[in-house]
Amino acid sequence: MFSSTKQKAYFCRMKTIDQINFEGKKALVRVDFNVPLDENLEITDDTRICAALPTIKKILDDGGAVILMSHLGRPKKGPEDKFSLKHIVSHLSDKLGCPVKYINDCIGDEVTSEADKLKSGDVLLLENLRFYDEEKAGDKTFAEKLSKLADIYVNDAFGTAHRAHASTAVIADFVGNNKCFGYVMANEINNLEKVVNEGERPITAIMGGAKVSSKITIITKLMDKVDKIIIGGGMSYTFAKAMGGSVGASLVENDKLDLALSLIAEAKEKGVELLIPVDSLNADAFSNDANTAVSDIDKVEEGWMGLDISDKTKSLYREAILSSKTILWNGPMGVFEMDKFAEGTKFVANAIADATAQGSFSLVGGGDSVAAVKKFNMQDKVSYVSTGGGAMLEYLEGKELPGVKAINN
Repeated sequence: MFSSTKQKAYFCRMKTIDQINFEGKKALVRVDFNVPLDENLEITDDTRICAALPTIKKILDDGGAVILMSHLGRPKKGPEDKFSLKHIVSHLSDKLGCPVKYINDCIGDEVTSEADKLKSGDVLLLENLRFYDEEKAGDKTFAEKLSKLADIYVNDAFGTAHRAHASTAVIADFVGNNKCFGYVMANEINNLEKVVNEGERPITAIMGGAKVSSKITIITKLMDKVDKIIIGGGMSYTFAKAMGGSVGASLVENDKLDLALSLIAEAKEKGVELLIPVDSLNADAFSNDANTAVSDIDKVEEGWMGLDISDKTKSLYREAILSSKTILWNGPMGVFEMDKFAEGTKFVANAIADATAQGSFSLVGGGDSVAAVKKFNMQDKVSYVSTGGGAMLEYLEGKELPGVKAINN
């Protein structure tokens, strides 16, 4: 299909933890425990923790010890209590079914001492890597200090694989061949490859979200690779206005109207069916309590804003989705966070689920799409839910991901 030659090479020689016996070894595992916490510092969504459990358990079952490192949130300067990984220790212990040790740093003599004491079956969680500026800066000295804590480095944080940070990429320079992918990384790459290199046609990409500008690169890349592109969300109104429509107070990127027209022209030139909403569910305020009305997408009244697709578009999109053998979904159809404007996104999700039940391969990725799938309890009705976000989009664009490259080099 359409990943780069280098991506294909990485895929073919991907080294995973299944190729390693961890008996008597200490594994330093980069996980993505960047989980949401509420005002009481309680975890509100443990998806990322649960995703990492198979990797951790494989190492423990082999007879190894595990040292976990991650970031959490976006600390501004140094340690901040609300971003401390100590808040997830109890939950992680419960999920693993064994006690998790914690230390309030990630480098230094105390950390080294605790790591040295670990025995088979032990799990140690280090403090937030981003309490050190050196992490995001990809500092070599910081990365080398981390590398010396264990015998083997395991990268299982696909969500940060597109960042050349110390713990996700630079560290690989100091571990020789003692490095591999965990199950999260391997599964993400395997499933993305089912779209980018092994996708059965017809292939449909569903691209939603607020702005055309945030999806320019991926839409352009997909033009050469897919049969249909379905447009949804706020960016629909930029397309509608570009084609001469009236969109009222709907979200529009006025400086991207020419871009929208060029994408329409490019799709026509390349024989890609570009589906843009034909009708719109409008509101007189950005509120779940707003008055609503339906109009053609190019005839939204002044003072009204389009916040979801409506029935004609739903029918059009369902037909396109059900005729597809491979489906990529990134971005909602409307403001699904408000129940009144969630039906379009839910309808598309159901259509994807129905196509999947009929044998199509479906991959859902991107924060809002994943959130929508969870909101509608449909995680088990699609083929794969990617937690990669930005990393997923960059992989689909054919870019080299530092976290992938570091393991395969």
